[in-house]
Amino acid sequence: MEPVTTTALRRMKERAEKIAVLTCYDATTARLLSEAGVEILLVGDSLGMVKLGYPTTLPVTVEDILRHTQAVSRGNTRALVVADMPFLSFQLSVSEAMRNCGRMLKEGGAAAVKLEGGHGILETVEALVAAGIPVMGHLGMTPQSLHVFGGYKVQGRSSAAARRIVADAKALERAGAFSLVLECIPPQLAKQVTRELAIPTIGIGAGPFCDGQVLVVDDLLGLHTGVSPKFVKQYAHLAPQISQAVRAYVRDVKTSRFPTAAHSY
Repeated sequence: MEPVTTTALRRMKERAEKIAVLTCYDATTARLLSEAGVEILLVGDSLGMVKLGYPTTLPVTVEDILRHTQAVSRGNTRALVVADMPFLSFQLSVSEAMRNCGRMLKEGGAAAVKLEGGHGILETVEALVAAGIPVMGHLGMTPQSLHVFGGYKVQGRSSAAARRIVADAKALERAGAFSLVLECIPPQLAKQVTRELAIPTIGIGAGPFCDGQVLVVDDLLGLHTGVSPKFVKQYAHLAPQISQAVRAYVRDVKTSRFPTAAHSY
């Protein structure tokens, strides 16, 4: 299968072909997901919560994202790898954003970066695109702004808030963004944005009308035992299976059932 590119994603939107996106943080998972047909592997700053044990995404560093992007790129076979730029890695200045985002392509092997925000980052998006760094936007519930929003809440419910999201989406498209994540906004607003943009929209908790969907892979696989967000669909429940397998291993070790002669060189 041909490698997925930003232009291929745009053609998928034109053909009304849905785009499958998953977060990914390591080489083994990247190989499995890309071989299964996922078009975009997002090295999300969600790794702070699902892999590093932080309560939010805010402590994630550029080095964290870079290291995991390198791993995902090594395991990937065809998907478009997008590095999610962490808090304060692109907001301080255009030159700092250029340096940090450029490292994701030059050192990390990513094909693009993702930035949260609207009108406040347009100059940065334009500069990155002009330098040859593809940018995916992110509007709605942007986790790096959770303290501004007062927590994880649906955005765009009021008419004024909806208008701002539509305006930001169009501005990001004009600035050169190749795609746009819409997180936790009303489905009809996501439908309007998707209809009015030529670039693909990727939804998460934004209803069925976006051009594609993204989930955190750990949520999809049921790897945690906590409460999942309402918009998550679990396609497997691996946490209890892993626990069962590990308990069986521990029993076998303690009772000398493992290893046997068959498990020796």
